[in-house]
Amino acid sequence: MRNKVSIIGAGMVGSTAAHWLAIKEIADLVLVDIIPDMPMGKALDLTEAMPIEWLDVKIEGSNTYDAIEGSDVVIVTAGVPRKPGMSREDLVGTNQKIITDVVENIMKYAPDSIIILVTNPLDTMVYLAKKVTGLPRERVFGQAGVLDSARMRAFIAMELNVSVENVHAFVLGGHGDEMVPLPRYSTVAGIPITHLLPKEKIEAIVERTRKGGGEIVNLLKKGSAFYAPGAAVAQMTEAILKDKKQILPCSVYLEGEYGLSDIAFGVPAKLGRGGVEEVIEIELTDEEKEAMKRSEQLLRSTMSHLKL
Repeated sequence: MRNKVSIIGAGMVGSTAAHWLAIKEIADLVLVDIIPDMPMGKALDLTEAMPIEWLDVKIEGSNTYDAIEGSDVVIVTAGVPRKPGMSREDLVGTNQKIITDVVENIMKYAPDSIIILVTNPLDTMVYLAKKVTGLPRERVFGQAGVLDSARMRAFIAMELNVSVENVHAFVLGGHGDEMVPLPRYSTVAGIPITHLLPKEKIEAIVERTRKGGGEIVNLLKKGSAFYAPGAAVAQMTEAILKDKKQILPCSVYLEGEYGLSDIAFGVPAKLGRGGVEEVIEIELTDEEKEAMKRSEQLLRSTMSHLKL
């Protein structure tokens, strides 16, 4: 039986995620959106691109949730995006209503699926989805660290003028301005960047990584990033469907790891056919622990705006 991936929200992130997934040719796709006819139009456009790329992928658009029945993975991008000057925290009230409705419909039509959240404020929406669905954390988690790490990798490669294939970056914590990039664990061809770049250059890369989403929001004026978020969630989906056991940073509901509980937080996780199959704990310095604490405090402040 062919894999099936449904994407709730056919805006820029959702449709771009569909594009990246179609190129991987690992699943048939469904795009769902409330805007009349729009997801059908995007699905048809993508379908017509498949012969050009010699890809056999079935792509369907729908305005109703029944189309997601039988999905292996459901990606949620629905919600209001950030605008210039708006923090992720400003989105809590509006997107809580949207995400609650979305995940309730997922449980109705695709109760056995793995749910990946992309909607901001990401960690808070993952926490909300976990509470609303009652699913184990293995099956409801969020895309955050893959995107943040990719941004950091891009900035490191640009600074050192090396291939991104040589660069690995490590970002933990909440998906926001207090995320925790870890230079000690970020490497170029296995060499920690702390051996390759002066402290001030590393600090500039860390700060740009933290502000990466806002930088794009300010440049675009309308809307927010979509190419990299779409690619990031496609990579996570591929790791699941191919049972790759790939370790990727994800927003996961924690149950004591890193001394944290009852919070969705960015940590390294092993992704396979069961979803999050293991949370990887790493040793942190006192300075890194303090940064994690600041990230936790900001995130709990955002979570306090939820009405549960």
